[in-house]
Amino acid sequence: MTSERRLFQRRTWLASVAWGGAAALVAGCGSSSIESALTPARFVAFGDSAVDVGQRSGATYSVNDGSLNNWLTHLASRYSLTVRTDAVGVAAGSVSYGRGQARVVTKPDAAGNAATLTVREQIDAFIAAGGRFAANDVVILGAGLSDVVAELTRMQAGQQTDAQMSTAIRAAGTALADQARRLVTAGARYVVMVGPYNLGLSPWGRAQGNRAGVWTSAAAAFNEAFLVATVDMGANVLYIDAPYFYNLALSNPGFYSISNVADAVCNSVDAGAGIGTGTGQVNSVLCTTGTLTNATYANFFWADRLHANPRVQREMGNYAFDRLRARW
Repeated sequence: MTSERRLFQRRTWLASVAWGGAAALVAGCGSSSIESALTPARFVAFGDSAVDVGQRSGATYSVNDGSLNNWLTHLASRYSLTVRTDAVGVAAGSVSYGRGQARVVTKPDAAGNAATLTVREQIDAFIAAGGRFAANDVVILGAGLSDVVAELTRMQAGQQTDAQMSTAIRAAGTALADQARRLVTAGARYVVMVGPYNLGLSPWGRAQGNRAGVWTSAAAAFNEAFLVATVDMGANVLYIDAPYFYNLALSNPGFYSISNVADAVCNSVDAGAGIGTGTGQVNSVLCTTGTLTNATYANFFWADRLHANPRVQREMGNYAFDRLRARW
């Protein structure tokens, strides 16, 4: 093991200890902490497809069946809040600037579109529109998936090595931490980060065969870099462990009444670059109940090669709700 690797593992361990310690302190406050739990006045979100609640004709990245099919909108509903896109304006209440395939600071996006606002630019737009953070606002950073997809795709195309890919992904994770710090400096008291899940378990990752582990480590690299860079921000920043939830759900799908964890249920093919994993692939933002391979789509875990079906999205929202209440 190289000294650089040992140093990174040490830093990651320190990050986990600090975040775990913060959680333990909250838990140690007793029942009074639950009684005085935060009730968000609104949610303000920035990121990629994870928090895109309808930038493209009102559709989200799942089966668009008229339900709350995005984890963020479901999370907000637990507080009787509705999240709208930023086209409605900051004054509309809960708002998401998230855009599918958006990267943290890099352009073009994961699908090659240079017009997509990065996470940094989304925050710029919020501030430029007069956005301010009230005491009980909760800011969501749902990002990292697009950066991981973009760098994995470049590696697949022979444009960079595995090591170069990992370095680029870690830089993106650190860049998202910079944006979290920027938000706290701007007055945000509660910042929640949801990064990429274990992509090795996605249909795209499974298709890589014995290389699926690279897809897994790529997603982990982003989350680890974010945690290390925010180790001193435990009072204001909460990390929602999406890899933990996805690993748990995929290892015990029957608990969620899921029978198919391997295949995408949508057949809504995008002739363009779509979700960033290649041209001519299924893109769930185009998916409705009329573009399915199986009418019992609720039994499928995946909508497309990267995004989960509505049932899984809602369970992810419930998991985030529990973590948010446990912390604040």
